[in-house]
Amino acid sequence: MKYIKYLIICIFITVASGETSAQNTDDARALVKEGVKLNNEKKYGEAIDKYRQALKIDTGSMFTNYQLAYSLFLSDKGTDGLPYLQKVIIGDEKLRVAAYDLSGLIYFKNKQYAGAETKAIDAIKLDPKHASTQRMYALVSFHQNKRAQALLGFCSFILLEPNTARSAEAYGNIQHILQGGNLKPEPGEMAPHAIDANTNALNQSITQAVADFSKRRYSSAGDLLAAELKAIFINVGQLAEKQTGNDFFRKYMAAYFYQLAQSPNMPAFARLVTQSTPESVKWIKDNPQPMADLETWVKAAERGF
Repeated sequence: MKYIKYLIICIFITVASGETSAQNTDDARALVKEGVKLNNEKKYGEAIDKYRQALKIDTGSMFTNYQLAYSLFLSDKGTDGLPYLQKVIIGDEKLRVAAYDLSGLIYFKNKQYAGAETKAIDAIKLDPKHASTQRMYALVSFHQNKRAQALLGFCSFILLEPNTARSAEAYGNIQHILQGGNLKPEPGEMAPHAIDANTNALNQSITQAVADFSKRRYSSAGDLLAAELKAIFINVGQLAEKQTGNDFFRKYMAAYFYQLAQSPNMPAFARLVTQSTPESVKWIKDNPQPMADLETWVKAAERGF
Protein backbone atom coordinates (compact mmCIF):
# COMPACT_ATOMS: atom_id res chain seq x y z
CA MET A 1 0.00 0.00 0.00
CA LYS A 2 2.82 2.36 0.93
CA TYR A 3 4.51 1.50 -2.37
CA ILE A 4 1.37 2.38 -4.34
CA LYS A 5 1.06 5.72 -2.54
CA TYR A 6 4.74 6.42 -3.21
CA LEU A 7 4.28 5.54 -6.89
CA ILE A 8 1.24 7.84 -7.19
CA ILE A 9 3.19 10.69 -5.60
CA CYS A 10 6.12 10.14 -7.99
CA ILE A 11 3.79 10.14 -10.98
CA PHE A 12 2.14 13.34 -9.78
CA ILE A 13 5.50 15.04 -9.30
CA THR A 14 6.68 13.91 -12.74
CA VAL A 15 3.53 15.15 -14.46
CA ALA A 16 3.59 18.44 -12.59
CA SER A 17 7.27 18.87 -13.39
CA GLY A 18 6.56 18.18 -17.06
CA GLU A 19 3.74 20.71 -17.09
CA THR A 20 5.99 23.30 -15.44
CA SER A 21 8.78 22.57 -17.87
CA ALA A 22 6.42 22.93 -20.83
CA GLN A 23 5.10 26.20 -19.42
CA ASN A 24 8.64 27.45 -18.94
CA THR A 25 9.50 26.55 -22.53
CA ASP A 26 6.43 28.37 -23.78
CA ASP A 27 7.33 31.43 -21.71
CA ALA A 28 10.89 31.41 -23.08
CA ARG A 29 9.66 31.10 -26.65
CA ALA A 30 7.26 33.99 -26.14
CA LEU A 31 10.12 36.16 -24.87
CA VAL A 32 12.29 35.20 -27.84
CA LYS A 33 9.45 36.02 -30.22
CA GLU A 34 9.16 39.47 -28.60
CA GLY A 35 12.92 39.86 -28.86
CA VAL A 36 12.94 39.09 -32.59
CA LYS A 37 10.16 41.63 -33.15
CA LEU A 38 12.03 44.29 -31.17
CA ASN A 39 15.26 43.49 -33.02
CA ASN A 40 13.49 43.93 -36.37
CA GLU A 41 12.28 47.30 -35.11
CA LYS A 42 15.91 48.18 -34.30
CA LYS A 43 15.14 48.33 -30.58
CA TYR A 44 18.25 46.32 -29.84
CA GLY A 45 18.53 47.12 -26.12
CA GLU A 46 14.97 45.95 -25.47
CA ALA A 47 15.52 42.85 -27.61
CA ILE A 48 18.65 42.00 -25.62
CA ASP A 49 16.66 42.23 -22.36
CA LYS A 50 14.04 39.81 -23.73
CA TYR A 51 16.69 37.31 -24.81
CA ARG A 52 18.42 37.48 -21.44
CA GLN A 53 15.10 36.84 -19.69
CA ALA A 54 14.48 33.87 -22.00
CA LEU A 55 17.90 32.39 -21.25
CA LYS A 56 17.21 32.54 -17.51
CA ILE A 57 14.25 30.24 -18.18
CA ASP A 58 15.77 28.09 -20.92
CA THR A 59 19.56 28.24 -20.66
CA GLY A 60 20.07 25.58 -23.31
CA SER A 61 18.37 27.36 -26.21
CA MET A 62 21.02 27.77 -28.88
CA PHE A 63 18.71 29.89 -31.01
CA THR A 64 18.29 32.36 -28.14
CA ASN A 65 22.05 32.46 -27.59
CA TYR A 66 22.55 33.24 -31.26
CA GLN A 67 19.84 35.90 -31.35
CA LEU A 68 21.29 37.58 -28.27
CA ALA A 69 24.74 37.67 -29.88
CA TYR A 70 23.22 39.08 -33.07
CA SER A 71 21.42 41.90 -31.26
CA LEU A 72 24.60 42.68 -29.31
CA PHE A 73 26.46 42.90 -32.61
CA LEU A 74 23.88 45.28 -34.07
CA SER A 75 24.10 47.45 -30.95
CA ASP A 76 27.90 47.78 -31.30
CA LYS A 77 28.55 45.36 -28.43
CA GLY A 78 29.58 42.46 -30.61
CA THR A 79 32.45 41.34 -28.41
CA ASP A 80 29.99 40.73 -25.58
CA GLY A 81 28.23 38.24 -27.85
CA LEU A 82 31.24 36.01 -28.52
CA PRO A 83 30.72 33.76 -25.45
CA TYR A 84 27.13 33.11 -26.57
CA LEU A 85 28.30 32.27 -30.08
CA GLN A 86 30.88 29.88 -28.66
CA LYS A 87 28.05 28.02 -26.92
CA VAL A 88 26.23 27.77 -30.25
CA ILE A 89 29.35 26.54 -32.05
CA ILE A 90 29.74 23.77 -29.48
CA GLY A 91 26.07 22.96 -29.01
CA ASP A 92 24.20 23.30 -32.31
CA GLU A 93 25.39 21.79 -35.56
CA LYS A 94 22.66 23.52 -37.61
CA LEU A 95 23.53 27.00 -36.35
CA ARG A 96 27.29 26.45 -36.24
CA VAL A 97 28.09 27.99 -39.62
CA ALA A 98 25.97 31.05 -38.84
CA ALA A 99 27.70 31.39 -35.47
CA TYR A 100 31.16 31.22 -37.07
CA ASP A 101 30.05 33.75 -39.68
CA LEU A 102 28.73 36.19 -37.06
CA SER A 103 31.90 35.72 -34.98
CA GLY A 104 33.91 36.62 -38.07
CA LEU A 105 31.83 39.77 -38.56
CA ILE A 106 32.46 40.78 -34.97
CA TYR A 107 36.21 40.34 -35.34
CA PHE A 108 36.09 42.15 -38.69
CA LYS A 109 34.17 45.10 -37.26
CA ASN A 110 36.75 45.37 -34.47
CA LYS A 111 39.58 45.24 -37.05
CA GLN A 112 40.75 41.92 -35.62
CA TYR A 113 41.31 40.52 -39.08
CA ALA A 114 43.37 37.48 -38.16
CA GLY A 115 40.61 36.31 -35.82
CA ALA A 116 38.00 36.97 -38.49
CA GLU A 117 40.04 34.94 -40.99
CA THR A 118 40.16 31.97 -38.63
CA LYS A 119 36.39 32.05 -38.11
CA ALA A 120 35.77 32.35 -41.85
CA ILE A 121 37.98 29.32 -42.56
CA ASP A 122 36.20 27.31 -39.87
CA ALA A 123 32.84 28.22 -41.41
CA ILE A 124 33.95 27.36 -44.95
CA LYS A 125 35.14 23.94 -43.80
CA LEU A 126 31.69 23.27 -42.35
CA ASP A 127 29.77 24.61 -45.36
CA PRO A 128 31.84 25.29 -48.52
CA LYS A 129 28.73 26.54 -50.32
CA HIS A 130 28.05 29.38 -47.88
CA ALA A 131 28.82 32.40 -50.05
CA SER A 132 29.01 34.97 -47.25
CA THR A 133 31.85 33.21 -45.48
CA GLN A 134 33.83 32.98 -48.75
CA ARG A 135 33.36 36.74 -49.10
CA MET A 136 34.38 37.28 -45.48
CA TYR A 137 37.58 35.28 -46.04
CA ALA A 138 38.42 37.42 -49.06
CA LEU A 139 37.71 40.71 -47.30
CA VAL A 140 39.73 39.94 -44.17
CA SER A 141 42.60 38.69 -46.32
CA PHE A 142 42.44 41.94 -48.29
CA HIS A 143 42.64 43.94 -45.06
CA GLN A 144 45.78 42.02 -44.10
CA ASN A 145 47.34 42.74 -47.51
CA LYS A 146 47.22 39.07 -48.42
CA ARG A 147 46.54 39.81 -52.07
CA ALA A 148 46.64 36.23 -53.39
CA GLN A 149 44.33 34.96 -50.65
CA ALA A 150 41.97 37.87 -51.25
CA LEU A 151 41.93 37.49 -55.03
CA LEU A 152 41.22 33.76 -54.97
CA GLY A 153 38.73 34.29 -52.15
CA PHE A 154 36.75 36.80 -54.21
CA CYS A 155 36.85 34.44 -57.20
CA SER A 156 35.57 31.61 -55.01
CA PHE A 157 32.78 33.83 -53.70
CA ILE A 158 31.70 34.81 -57.22
CA LEU A 159 31.42 31.14 -58.21
CA LEU A 160 28.75 30.82 -55.52
CA GLU A 161 27.11 34.23 -55.98
CA PRO A 162 27.83 35.44 -59.53
CA ASN A 163 25.21 38.06 -60.25
CA THR A 164 24.49 40.32 -57.28
CA ALA A 165 25.58 43.71 -56.00
CA ARG A 166 28.09 41.90 -53.77
CA SER A 167 29.61 40.06 -56.73
CA ALA A 168 29.95 43.34 -58.63
CA GLU A 169 31.74 44.76 -55.59
CA ALA A 170 33.97 41.67 -55.49
CA TYR A 171 34.88 42.24 -59.15
CA GLY A 172 35.87 45.80 -58.25
CA ASN A 173 38.13 44.45 -55.51
CA ILE A 174 39.68 41.99 -57.96
CA GLN A 175 40.42 44.84 -60.36
CA HIS A 176 42.03 46.79 -57.53
CA ILE A 177 44.28 43.85 -56.69
CA LEU A 178 45.25 43.31 -60.33
CA GLN A 179 46.23 46.97 -60.59
CA GLY A 180 48.65 46.51 -57.70
CA GLY A 181 46.46 48.08 -55.07
CA ASN A 182 46.90 47.48 -51.39
CA LEU A 183 44.59 48.71 -48.68
CA LYS A 184 46.16 51.47 -46.63
CA PRO A 185 46.64 49.97 -43.15
CA GLU A 186 44.50 51.45 -40.42
CA PRO A 187 45.57 51.44 -36.74
CA GLY A 188 45.97 47.84 -35.68
CA GLU A 189 46.21 46.47 -39.23
CA MET A 190 49.18 44.72 -40.75
CA ALA A 191 51.37 46.96 -42.91
CA PRO A 192 52.64 45.55 -46.24
CA HIS A 193 56.24 45.37 -45.01
CA ALA A 194 55.21 43.36 -41.93
CA ILE A 195 53.67 40.38 -43.75
CA ASP A 196 55.39 37.00 -43.57
CA ALA A 197 57.73 35.74 -46.28
CA ASN A 198 55.22 33.28 -47.78
CA THR A 199 52.53 35.94 -48.12
CA ASN A 200 55.00 38.40 -49.61
CA ALA A 201 56.09 35.80 -52.17
CA LEU A 202 52.46 35.13 -53.12
CA ASN A 203 51.84 38.87 -53.49
CA GLN A 204 54.84 39.17 -55.74
CA SER A 205 53.68 36.25 -57.85
CA ILE A 206 50.59 38.28 -58.77
CA THR A 207 52.71 41.29 -59.71
CA GLN A 208 54.96 39.11 -61.85
CA ALA A 209 52.04 37.34 -63.53
CA VAL A 210 50.40 40.55 -64.78
CA ALA A 211 53.58 42.59 -65.39
CA ASP A 212 53.56 42.29 -69.18
CA PHE A 213 49.85 42.39 -69.88
CA SER A 214 49.76 46.17 -70.19
CA LYS A 215 51.91 45.78 -73.34
CA ARG A 216 49.59 43.25 -74.97
CA ARG A 217 46.42 43.91 -76.92
CA TYR A 218 43.20 42.00 -76.37
CA SER A 219 39.93 42.29 -78.24
CA SER A 220 37.95 42.74 -75.03
CA ALA A 221 38.30 43.33 -71.31
CA GLY A 222 36.97 39.82 -70.74
CA ASP A 223 39.74 38.27 -72.82
CA LEU A 224 42.33 40.31 -70.95
CA LEU A 225 40.96 39.25 -67.57
CA ALA A 226 40.89 35.59 -68.61
CA ALA A 227 44.57 35.78 -69.58
CA GLU A 228 45.55 37.65 -66.40
CA LEU A 229 43.69 35.30 -64.09
CA LYS A 230 45.08 32.23 -65.84
CA ALA A 231 48.64 33.51 -65.38
CA ILE A 232 47.97 34.35 -61.74
CA PHE A 233 46.33 31.01 -60.94
CA ILE A 234 49.29 29.16 -62.43
CA ASN A 235 51.89 31.28 -60.63
CA VAL A 236 50.10 31.14 -57.29
CA GLY A 237 49.29 27.45 -57.62
CA GLN A 238 52.87 26.44 -58.40
CA LEU A 239 54.29 28.63 -55.65
CA ALA A 240 51.80 27.53 -53.01
CA GLU A 241 52.65 23.87 -53.69
CA LYS A 242 56.20 24.58 -52.51
CA GLN A 243 55.18 26.45 -49.36
CA THR A 244 54.49 24.92 -45.96
CA GLY A 245 51.78 25.97 -43.56
CA ASN A 246 48.45 27.59 -44.39
CA ASP A 247 47.04 24.31 -45.66
CA PHE A 248 43.61 25.82 -46.18
CA PHE A 249 44.78 28.34 -48.77
CA ARG A 250 47.20 25.92 -50.42
CA LYS A 251 44.72 23.05 -50.79
CA TYR A 252 41.32 24.74 -50.97
CA MET A 253 42.10 27.90 -52.92
CA ALA A 254 45.42 27.69 -54.76
CA ALA A 255 45.21 24.06 -55.91
CA TYR A 256 41.61 24.46 -57.07
CA PHE A 257 42.19 27.55 -59.21
CA TYR A 258 45.42 26.04 -60.53
CA GLN A 259 43.25 23.21 -61.89
CA LEU A 260 40.84 25.73 -63.39
CA ALA A 261 43.70 27.56 -65.13
CA GLN A 262 44.70 24.33 -66.85
CA SER A 263 41.17 23.68 -68.10
CA PRO A 264 39.56 25.27 -71.18
CA ASN A 265 37.09 27.14 -68.96
CA MET A 266 38.98 30.37 -68.22
CA PRO A 267 37.17 32.51 -70.85
CA ALA A 268 33.80 31.53 -69.37
CA PHE A 269 35.07 32.05 -65.84
CA ALA A 270 36.28 35.56 -66.69
CA ARG A 271 32.81 36.39 -68.01
CA LEU A 272 31.26 35.01 -64.85
CA VAL A 273 33.50 37.30 -62.79
CA THR A 274 32.61 40.32 -64.95
CA GLN A 275 28.91 39.51 -65.24
CA SER A 276 28.08 43.01 -64.03
CA THR A 277 29.40 44.51 -67.29
CA PRO A 278 27.31 44.78 -70.50
CA GLU A 279 30.07 43.14 -72.55
CA SER A 280 30.00 40.00 -70.42
CA VAL A 281 26.22 39.90 -70.29
CA LYS A 282 26.20 39.74 -74.09
CA TRP A 283 29.04 37.18 -74.20
CA ILE A 284 27.24 34.89 -71.75
CA LYS A 285 24.03 35.14 -73.78
CA ASP A 286 25.87 34.36 -77.02
CA ASN A 287 27.96 31.51 -75.58
CA PRO A 288 25.72 29.20 -73.54
CA GLN A 289 27.85 26.09 -74.11
CA PRO A 290 31.09 27.42 -72.56
CA MET A 291 29.08 28.58 -69.54
CA ALA A 292 27.48 25.15 -69.25
CA ASP A 293 30.93 23.54 -69.54
CA LEU A 294 32.21 25.77 -66.72
CA GLU A 295 29.27 24.78 -64.54
CA THR A 296 29.94 21.10 -65.22
CA TRP A 297 33.62 21.54 -64.35
CA VAL A 298 32.80 23.35 -61.09
CA LYS A 299 30.46 20.54 -60.02
CA ALA A 300 33.02 17.86 -60.80
CA ALA A 301 36.24 19.48 -59.54
CA GLU A 302 37.28 18.46 -56.05
CA ARG A 303 38.44 20.89 -53.39
CA GLY A 304 40.33 19.73 -50.31
CA PHE A 305 41.27 21.28 -47.00
